[in-house]
Amino acid sequence: MDAPKTLFLSHGSPMIALEASSASRFLGQLGQSLPRPKTVLAVSAHWQSDGFAVGAATQPRTIHDFFGFPPPLYDMRYPASGAPDVAAKLAQTTGAKLMAGRGLDHGIWTVAKLMWPEADVAVVPVSVSRQGTPHDHWEFGRRLAPLLDKDVLLVASGCATHNLQAFSGQPRDVPALEWVSAFTHWLSEKVEAGDRPALEDYRRQAPYAVQNHPSDEHLMPLFVAAGAGGTQGRRLHHSVEHGVIAMDAFAWGGCQVIPPSG
Repeated sequence: MDAPKTLFLSHGSPMIALEASSASRFLGQLGQSLPRPKTVLAVSAHWQSDGFAVGAATQPRTIHDFFGFPPPLYDMRYPASGAPDVAAKLAQTTGAKLMAGRGLDHGIWTVAKLMWPEADVAVVPVSVSRQGTPHDHWEFGRRLAPLLDKDVLLVASGCATHNLQAFSGQPRDVPALEWVSAFTHWLSEKVEAGDRPALEDYRRQAPYAVQNHPSDEHLMPLFVAAGAGGTQGRRLHHSVEHGVIAMDAFAWGGCQVIPPSG
């Protein structure tokens, strides 16, 4: 079987890089099970730009775009190389803006550190569009799909649910709230059915959509992955942290090689 063309991975808290969890273990196992790409196109919910943009740094810096966490997290670096040639090709193919100085935000490097701890895979950061709709992101994924092959993997990093106001210090292992479970069940069902119209209209059709995503930037990477994947997806992992943060992961294209987890 072929390797997946695209992945959507929930990154949750930056602490995923420090603390063991069901999701962190899954990401480590996923990195070991996949054929190693030369380059990862990393679409991050934490880089929002006017339109789409792509980072073209030769050695992208590690961005610590969070506050209030333990010092060891700020000491972490992920010294992956960039791939300016791939970035330029992506910009030419899709119309995305080239940004020479863009580094790797925590939505990218915490996931990459678990999957490829040796930082031996080149990483090209890609933004979501601040004004873009789910349809716009799906179409952006379709435009970049020709760049994907055995050497280039798209990893879209966001979160299956992202209502941080609902977190009030509850332990990681408390049961998922009903409105979180209802939404993630719907999301998985529609991804696996390849139901593009429902997914693009998720804010009206999905149960508790706005409660799970008060703003929707953390789900936009999923639409890029689905658009570039070009087929029905498969859920690889499901877990919920602190009752409200769903850490679901999905793959498109050849994903039968990866055993589901969680």
